[in-house]
Order: sequence, then structure tokens, then C-alpha cells
Amino acid sequence: MAALRLGDTAPNFSAKTTEGDIMFHEWLGDSWGVLFSHPADFTPVCTTELGMVAKLKDEFDKRNVKVIGLSVDPLTDHTEWIKDINETQNVNMNFPMIADDDKYVSSLYDMIHPNADDKLTVRSVFIIGPDKKVKLTLTYPASTGRNFHEILRAIDSLQLTANHSVATPVNWNDGDDCIIVNSINDEDAAKKFPKGFKKIKPYLRITPQPNK
Repeated sequence: MAALRLGDTAPNFSAKTTEGDIMFHEWLGDSWGVLFSHPADFTPVCTTELGMVAKLKDEFDKRNVKVIGLSVDPLTDHTEWIKDINETQNVNMNFPMIADDDKYVSSLYDMIHPNADDKLTVRSVFIIGPDKKVKLTLTYPASTGRNFHEILRAIDSLQLTANHSVATPVNWNDGDDCIIVNSINDEDAAKKFPKGFKKIKPYLRITPQPNK
């Protein structure tokens, strides 16, 4: 299976989860989605990550984003592991986890990298738009925990740039100035961005965030 690339349609699949059986595209509906994998149940880094996502659930909800985790262990293990996550991270798990014990979804999304480990998934992240297209991918090794505040920041940028003719510069956070895309000339930019813009170079024009 070739790696999924940006703009590809996220493959649909049916799966057993801790919140019942799902068909992925139907489950997503009109929402954005974050599908993220874990090397295995009862592992320390994953325990902290899942706890953090549970704590940030309101932030994902605010952005119309559904989150779903995955590991290659069975549902019975997931259910037991959730007890540990709730206890050690002081949360109540509030999103589903896919039991991918036949590695079907992992293979579909190229989450197993044999040169790293031929049995377990790497820490993959797929951000998927309401059009079911892959908007962003991240791949971390098993030993490095992910920063979910960065994933929220990236979602803010993706949602902004999907609806306005802007890009976001280095270290951008919601509310910061944006860059006007080069496909828009100065005349049209003046009409489109009533707050005005600063022209640093012909290709570098800064404007306040348009939806603020």
C-alpha cells in the first residue's frame, strides 16, 4: 500500500471501536477528523497522549473535529487500558479507540513501518477535511510523544486557509496576522481584505486575520 498523500481521499473502512461499530466516512459526517495511531495498549507515552486528547475534547469540538485513536490490540485490551488512562491522567475517555487487531486499517493508512517495527504502528496522525480528503499527515516514532496543541494550531490554520485566500506564516497562532496568497493581485486584495495589508515584498503581503 502506497503512503497516503495530501489531497488523497482518506480510505473508508468499517471498524470495531470502544464506542461501537463504525463506518469511518459515515462516522465523520460533515466534521473534520483526526485519526491517530498508537504503537500498543498499556504503553506509557500513549497513555499520556490519550489523556491529553480527552482533556482537549472541548477544543476539538469547538472546531467541529471528531477524534479517533487506533492501536493493533483487541477491544478487550482497549477497555482495560482506558481504566488506566482515566486513573493516571485524571480524565474520562470521551472519544473512540479503534481495535485494529487484524491490522486492516493500519495497512490501509500505511501506519506500520517495517524498518521501525514490523508489528506495531508508528505514531501517525491524519487530519481529514469534511470532503474526506487528507489535509495533513504527521509521523512520529514510537518513543516521541506528540504535541496536540500543535495539532490544534494546524487545524486552526487549515480551517482558516480553506475559507479565506490566506496562508499562515511561521509560528502562527489563531489571531495572528496572515499572508495573502500570491494568486490574488494587489487590486483584488484591497477589495477582499478591508482591514488592509502591508506589502513587504511583491510576494509577501501581511494582513490581519480575516475572520477575527
